[in-house]
Amino acid sequence: MPKKGKVTFDIDLCKGCELCVAVCPVKIIALDKNKLNRAGYHPATILQMEKCIACSSCAIMCPDSVITVEEIE
Repeated sequence: MPKKGKVTFDIDLCKGCELCVAVCPVKIIALDKNKLNRAGYHPATILQMEKCIACSSCAIMCPDSVITVEEIE
């Protein structure tokens, strides 16, 4: 059975660099163009959480450690 994951972002620390978007193998991360964080950046968001495979590529790539990935059942 494939792994499932839950991804959370510390939105106010996200700089919108899109590195997480680029490395996501299932392409479920995008910048939220409708939201700005306290620093004025469009933060990353998950488009379809149910497709997350808990690979943690996004969290590993994030230069500011704003992403947490949890494996769920």
